[in-house]
Amino acid sequence: MRSTILALVALAFLRIVVGLHFFLEGVSHLQDPNWSSTGFRKAAVGPLADRYQALLPQTGDWVGTLGAPDHTPIDEAVAAWESSVVAIWQSSLDERLRVAPLTGAALASEKKALEAARNDLASWLKSLRPELVAYRLEVQRLAETEGRSASREVPFERARVAKKQKELAGKASAWMADAEAFGRRLAAAWDADLDPAARSRVAAAAPPSPLWKADRFVSWSLTTIGACLVLGLFTKFNAMGAACFLVTVVASQPFWVPGAQATYPQWVELAALLAIATLPSGGWSGLDYFLQPWLESCCPLTACCAGKPPRGTA
Repeated sequence: MRSTILALVALAFLRIVVGLHFFLEGVSHLQDPNWSSTGFRKAAVGPLADRYQALLPQTGDWVGTLGAPDHTPIDEAVAAWESSVVAIWQSSLDERLRVAPLTGAALASEKKALEAARNDLASWLKSLRPELVAYRLEVQRLAETEGRSASREVPFERARVAKKQKELAGKASAWMADAEAFGRRLAAAWDADLDPAARSRVAAAAPPSPLWKADRFVSWSLTTIGACLVLGLFTKFNAMGAACFLVTVVASQPFWVPGAQATYPQWVELAALLAIATLPSGGWSGLDYFLQPWLESCCPLTACCAGKPPRGTA
């Protein structure tokens, strides 16, 4: 049955609106230097939560020390995390000295600032010891609870586990943020010993984090996909790309997991993208109309999608 003009206009309008949404989201992310997917990744729940949170920055090796559900004595765990944080500071100082070498009093000042930050971190951890002891016990109990079959089969138990996971993750994030503040103050003290040119070299030499790279990739992908959908350029390919992106979004909040956030808008847009990808709207109203002859001559899949045998086949 042939589509009516009204149906084609509606599908073209749907493509443009969805594409505009993706384009504006991508542009807003690129224009905001403070935007990050950290909040989205932290909120992820369900079986894929660990994958989403793998790129989250952590101060020191929290997961392998204080956050590990083992029975390492608290003092050893604290010392291990403290050492991992200080090791990062030392590595940062070594890199700074490579980019902007210092000698004499300036070098001694840098090392003195590092030692002062180390002492401040140790004093802070000492004052925090009772809370860390309680946190470690909760981590161990949570691990034991997660190992029971009831925690996976009983809805009430699943909800309790999810609530406790969020609670402990919040505590860990707050403590790591406090430790990160020590690091920022240390970097500021180091910068005070450098001239403006040296500070610029140090800032330029700092490598981007894996999270920053992933966020930039996503932002540029959203912008490109959105622009192509608005223009009707390679519509089916970009619609499927956008659909795959939305699948990753809804997968971070499985509706059957207690505490998952509602993703109704994403499901609606996903359905719209699948309709755009499978119905002939782009070629009728977008730039794909002008590329159709070229696509048919170069890409045998186009003929397959149209229900015709590929060129060169019997």
